[in-house]
Amino acid sequence: MGSSSKRKRDQTEEIVADENPAPTEVEQSTKPAQKQEDETSFVDLGLDPRLLQAIAQQKFAKPTLVQRKAIPLALNGQDVLAKADCGSGKTAAYVLPLLSSILKRKATDSTAFTAALILVPTRELADQVFKAIEQFASFCAKDISTVKLTDKVSNAVQRALLSNSSDIVISTPATAWHNVNSSALSIDKLTHLILDEADLVLSYGYSEDLENLSRLVPKGVQVMMMSATLTDEVDILKGIFRRDPTLLDLKEKEAEGEGITQFVAKCGEDEKFLLAYVIFKLKLIKGKCIIFVSEIDRCYRLKLFFEQFGIRSCILNSELPLNSRVHVVEEFNKHVYDIIIAADEKNEMMGDDEEPVEDEIEGAEKQGDGDDAETEAKRPKKKAKKSKGGDKEYGVSRGVDFKKVSAVINFDLPTTASAYTHRIGRTARAGQTGMALSFVVPKDLYRKHMPTSTPASENDEKVMAKIIRQQAKRGKEVKPYNFNMKQVDPFRYRMNDALRAVTKVSIREARTRELRQELLKSEKLKRYFEENPTELTHLRHDGELRTARQQAHLKHIPEYLLPKDGKQALTSDIGFVSLRKDRKGHKGKKGRGFKVGSRKRDPLKTFRARRKTK
Repeated sequence: MGSSSKRKRDQTEEIVADENPAPTEVEQSTKPAQKQEDETSFVDLGLDPRLLQAIAQQKFAKPTLVQRKAIPLALNGQDVLAKADCGSGKTAAYVLPLLSSILKRKATDSTAFTAALILVPTRELADQVFKAIEQFASFCAKDISTVKLTDKVSNAVQRALLSNSSDIVISTPATAWHNVNSSALSIDKLTHLILDEADLVLSYGYSEDLENLSRLVPKGVQVMMMSATLTDEVDILKGIFRRDPTLLDLKEKEAEGEGITQFVAKCGEDEKFLLAYVIFKLKLIKGKCIIFVSEIDRCYRLKLFFEQFGIRSCILNSELPLNSRVHVVEEFNKHVYDIIIAADEKNEMMGDDEEPVEDEIEGAEKQGDGDDAETEAKRPKKKAKKSKGGDKEYGVSRGVDFKKVSAVINFDLPTTASAYTHRIGRTARAGQTGMALSFVVPKDLYRKHMPTSTPASENDEKVMAKIIRQQAKRGKEVKPYNFNMKQVDPFRYRMNDALRAVTKVSIREARTRELRQELLKSEKLKRYFEENPTELTHLRHDGELRTARQQAHLKHIPEYLLPKDGKQALTSDIGFVSLRKDRKGHKGKKGRGFKVGSRKRDPLKTFRARRKTK
């Protein structure tokens, strides 16, 4: 009986008391109260009726756990720090009470001033928050004005955008402080300060900007922080803004069979490309997939490699214009294409910064971490160079709302266990299921194939050991993904042909060409998004770069290469294309089909005009 009740308590959320003195307390709910709470609707939360109309229009059935807990506290004016899983609805948890509070004030006071400042770590997340506000405010658009400061425009344009004193300003901390310091943005009457992905804000190097903003924020402002993890950075933020918020450590109840199935495949550096080729060409993974790589060059190497086999994919990295990156995500969410190759450059630059996160998660478990810590300390020096030329406010493994992702492939393993958690969090969102597959290069195979080698793979085994320990503490298992290499080996010569065609020169040309194309597309996006939102089919991002030598025979798989056990099923999926058309079924239909020698008897094709002789 005792173990049963304990198990039920473990499945429900936990309200964790803050370590600082005099924290706000939330009473533990009883079982009947918990059952009643699960049936809570948006109407019960006390939101403005116009917001309820927008919620109904978006077909949200009932609030998620973080929304049920955070919205009432926010409407009561309390400071909130909420930790909830990826895809749990954290954006709506602060946007809805914010909009409701502004609408309530405007019912009696129509004075125009900036009431809310939403700080986010990346441009992609800023765009996502802006669209969420637009959707929820669709029935009160005249009463709510929002401005986003993350677009790359001149200071004069930003000043013009802020001149109307919009109710809500969305920005990165650096841009917000720049405009506050130049008097373009006034926060004297600020009532709400929100930090989304709070644990990332400091990691992206915004600490000085946040400290500057904290000195000018009014004392009575309500602060809300949303995070997927509770790290030392979150504690630092609490100190910067001198706040003691109600701490919500929430975890959704998972139904049996839900969640992420995690796999790991140990392979050589060139075998990553072999396995990726087999997986996607034979359709072993179906549905939408995100492939994470460690560098921008790796994006183009893998895309050009896929092009050799007719596998379409698109690229996401910090060099691409913001509008193009946003459009890539939107089209991916609309099932326009199924494979995104994403460069997770921020993870590579933040390897050392995230090491304390592992210590917090793993507690006192220190065995074998000495070498890891030493290695992590060395990484940022090597990785920092890779961020040059890219957008410093780019981020893809956190915050961006990829929808209905079936699988995440860590083509290059991240350098920390927490980065791994955030990457695989792109799938199995909002109660769905998904799969995560990670390629790990054993130490004895590192640097054995120099053309495909990357420094990020040097410590794959140590990082994976940490990941396995961390996932075990959460009750998750990372299973081995055992390929039958005897059946895969027949594809190896094709993989080698394709890799030889993808040279450094072709990668450099592809990178330049893609950037040039995306810049042109970005200008088109600016012109056509509002005027012709449905005429964007010509702006596909998964077109062939065609800088590598094309080999037509690689795009089709001969039947003899297919595994014998699954030959029938695989050929129906792949669609083997023969060199001659099948003539079966044409018997008894003389005169209708093409016949050998018929061209000679066709007067239209054999007639020759000749000069008449005298």
